[in-house]
Amino acid sequence: MEEKKLYRSETNKMICGVCGGIAEYIHVDPTILRLLFALIGLTGTGVVAYIVAAIIIPSEYDVRR
Repeated sequence: MEEKKLYRSETNKMICGVCGGIAEYIHVDPTILRLLFALIGLTGTGVVAYIVAAIIIPSEYDVRR
C-alpha cells in the first residue's frame, strides 16, 4: 500500500501549488480550497497560513527525486 504524502502541486497550481497539493491529498476540487483560502485571506489569517504552507510543504518535484 502506497503512503499518501502531502506536497505542493507542480501541475495544478496558481501561485505556489499549495491549494492544488492539498486538494489532491484530500481528493477535493482545488477551486473549492482556493475559494476557502480567499475567504479566510480577507481576515489576514489565510494569507499567513498560505505563506507558511508554501514554505513548509515540499514541492512535488522535490518529493519525486
